Amino acid sequence: MIDFRSDTVTKPTAAMRAVMNDAPVGDDVYGDDPSVNQLEQFAVERHGFESALYCSSGTQANLLALMAHCERGDEYICGQQAHNYKFEGGGAAVLGSIQPQPIENNADGSIDLNKVVAAIKADDFHFAKTKLLSLENTIGGKVLPLSYLKQARECVDKHNLALHLDGARVYNAAVKLGVDITEITQYFDSVSICLSKGLGAPVGSLLLGSKVLIDKARRWRKVLGGGMRQAGMLAAAGQYALEHHVTRLAEDHDNAAYLAEQLNTLAAFDTSPFQIDTNIVYANVAEHIDLKAVAHALKEQNMLFSPGKPLRLVTHLGVTKQDIDSFISALAAEI
Repeated sequence: MIDFRSDTVTKPTAAMRAVMNDAPVGDDVYGDDPSVNQLEQFAVERHGFESALYCSSGTQANLLALMAHCERGDEYICGQQAHNYKFEGGGAAVLGSIQPQPIENNADGSIDLNKVVAAIKADDFHFAKTKLLSLENTIGGKVLPLSYLKQARECVDKHNLALHLDGARVYNAAVKLGVDITEITQYFDSVSICLSKGLGAPVGSLLLGSKVLIDKARRWRKVLGGGMRQAGMLAAAGQYALEHHVTRLAEDHDNAAYLAEQLNTLAAFDTSPFQIDTNIVYANVAEHIDLKAVAHALKEQNMLFSPGKPLRLVTHLGVTKQDIDSFISALAAEI
């Protein structure tokens, strides 16, 4: 199956499965799982934080960050397109009693910091207390520049806010920028990193922060049912991904650029209005094209994509250049 729906569909490689099979395990709720402990310590040293927490998903990691930074009745500022606002079930509001204050994202995925400052609530009991600015990198596959991250850090310091990064695909950003991951993470008080997208692990995300923050997040993880027992097999896969699957993300970026180029050879598709930095490709589709019918036809040929307009296609370690050629040929035949 050639699957362009998301980089979440990746499957463990044979080498990763071998590491999982041999991983020593224990009870992580008791703190006894050596593979989880090793992953968390590795993450601390690799990303420059005091503490780390292995979580079952990126949604959980982001929610724990929000609940650790904010109390009931507090507020966080984010982008209108932020995953932890738009695509995570309203968890901060539903489970944390935390008010989101979304601001429309700029075309490059950033948020106007002047609008952030204007949205900060006065210290008045009429208002929620603004505690946190949350950014996402990459966002829609777009990379936030280091200069912008520096400006965001200066902004939150000036206004006494914390700064969280939804870094589900932050390694894609680092590879695209050609920098070490710490060049990005240095600006944030907390960072979530998804291990099961382009990095290719089967399950899990990391939450990084201070010891005080992570201790609080660990308590909330238990409250939310996120305490896992013998999770070491999954954690070992996550560490393998961090150690072996980072540099290969450049292949996904190259394949995305190639995919966009090939899509543009078909009159019904146009990627030119969209910024394509990493492994996510967007394309406008001619109105007369019935994408649902096309998706159904291609599924019969073992090819999957989500039939939205604009079209969103994602490259990952399960997609090769030859797969893209096969997909484009099949797509051309159906339109």
